[in-house]
Amino acid sequence: MITSVLVANRGEIACRVFRTCRASGIRTVAVHSDADENALHARVADTAVRLPGTTPAQTYLRADLIVKAAVTAGADAVHPGYGFLSENAGFARAVLDAGLVWIGPPPEAIEAMASKTRAKALMGLDPLRADDVTEADLPVLVKAAAGGGGRGMRVVRRPAELKPALEGARAEAASAFGDGEVFVEPYLESGRHVEVQILADTHGTVWALGTRDCSLQRRHQKVVEEAPAPGLSDELADELRTLAVRAARAVDYTGAGTVEFLVADGRAHFLEMNTRLQVEHPVTEAVFGIDLVAEQIRVAEGHALAAEPPRARGHAVEARLYAEDPAADWTPQTGTLHRLAVPEGVRLDTGFGDGDTIGVHYDPMIAKVVAHAPTRAEAVRSLAGALEKATIHGPVTNRDLLVASLRHEEFTSARMDTGFYDRHLTTLTAPAPDPYAPLAAALAEAHGRSRFGGWRNLPSQPQTRRYLLAGEEHEVRYHHTRSGLTADGVHVVHADAALVVLEADGVRRRFQVARHGDRVHVNATTLTALPRFPEPENQRAPGSLLAPMPGTVVKIADGLVTGSSVRAGEPIVWLEAMKMQHVISAPAAGTLTALPVTTGQQVEVNALLAVVRTP
Repeated sequence: MITSVLVANRGEIACRVFRTCRASGIRTVAVHSDADENALHARVADTAVRLPGTTPAQTYLRADLIVKAAVTAGADAVHPGYGFLSENAGFARAVLDAGLVWIGPPPEAIEAMASKTRAKALMGLDPLRADDVTEADLPVLVKAAAGGGGRGMRVVRRPAELKPALEGARAEAASAFGDGEVFVEPYLESGRHVEVQILADTHGTVWALGTRDCSLQRRHQKVVEEAPAPGLSDELADELRTLAVRAARAVDYTGAGTVEFLVADGRAHFLEMNTRLQVEHPVTEAVFGIDLVAEQIRVAEGHALAAEPPRARGHAVEARLYAEDPAADWTPQTGTLHRLAVPEGVRLDTGFGDGDTIGVHYDPMIAKVVAHAPTRAEAVRSLAGALEKATIHGPVTNRDLLVASLRHEEFTSARMDTGFYDRHLTTLTAPAPDPYAPLAAALAEAHGRSRFGGWRNLPSQPQTRRYLLAGEEHEVRYHHTRSGLTADGVHVVHADAALVVLEADGVRRRFQVARHGDRVHVNATTLTALPRFPEPENQRAPGSLLAPMPGTVVKIADGLVTGSSVRAGEPIVWLEAMKMQHVISAPAAGTLTALPVTTGQQVEVNALLAVVRTP
């Protein structure tokens, strides 16, 4: 009987596993890096053990340190979560060798399936060798053999792109998973990403828990997932479940796992088997009414599954809330998450609490929001509405994109595929600011000022405030009067520091307002308050390339020095942040006149990386 579980991971998944453990009366142990000393998962665990260091390679990828932590803290079992060491057979063996219970599949099964190249061979498929790629094979997808989550993936459409894609994928995979092996496979432009959740015990029973669609992706990483996958024929759904069970039985699998496919032209193409829990597992839990983590623990204790899985009911949709700016090439964002709350009726899985800092060292996912309803249409509507009404005060997020995606006709009619954002990103990220948000922000800010210092017996100039909204400056004018605040064309029903009620054209609207520094949140709209008397801006040389986020300079283009000629779009600096690499390229053809950074240097947001002077 398991009495104490260490989760060998961080953030949202650690908190999620701890939730099940608490409900089961199991004591919890967290591990944390120095960067995560005050993280939510370290705070909510019964015991927390420090892993000295900051980067994943120094901490969460150190199997020896994690096993030592489990033994020291008195844990009798280890749950790997997902990511980091969850698909590392050596780690599973180290846990077992230490006399601990491993809440996961046998090391041999992990070894067989954790490498995508070995998994394909086991399924009778032969991945394309990078050295054998010809122009006729293009486009192809370069993928990391270990790990997942879109790390180490590159699409290659032209022969000249292959070498840099391989180099970049290897570097990113090594950083994220400690394994730089990559391979190549044909890239299908418009397929759907469909997967099957499996659960197997040690007594020979394998459940195939329906299908999930994960086609809405950015950077080859899932953004919106749902269960069951809509629009599949009964024959194709049966084929997917059969193939998933076959893959599990081929390696004597136990525990929870996922078999992933690309579906195109009515055919299923095997991608990989993830020998772990997936980020999107809550949609399966909602549809089947089970707790997959609880089932993982029961299987690890030797309990048998029922002969048949529970019956599926309804539909569930999950959206991943990221600290990122989709309109700026999905650039990750950092800063303080002052407030995160969603309406009742949806599930929120998160690794952050109010006031926590979103840093640069790990994935920028803030939370997962999940809705379950009798039908797909109801679940989608519920999730979109909950996200729209959610309180999210902090860095820029993809919230508006998620709401627009869920309401897009291609998604609501279930005609989406993995190219959804390639086709629609510009439209989905087009600014649609609330025109009354600046006024509401100004009136909330004005609340509490002395009436006797604000109003005059004689008409006077209006008060003004300026805000930056969706890249445009907005000036707001209002008056202090004996009866309170007024604004032209709008009836101010109520105004205080947190709530403004306005009536225009007979329609009354409520605005919740919160200010943190110069950021003002008005319902789901975020504005930047501009100073009344602007200071002269710091001057930057024309052609300056600035760091879009804090990170580490991991590479500078070979041969580039001050005075070098560069072409438009030519890569200059590679910046790594939040486990992803971002290429900083020349905006136009010109001369490199400054290159003040070096490989390995840590830089802050807006740090000068290079200057390209154009003719």
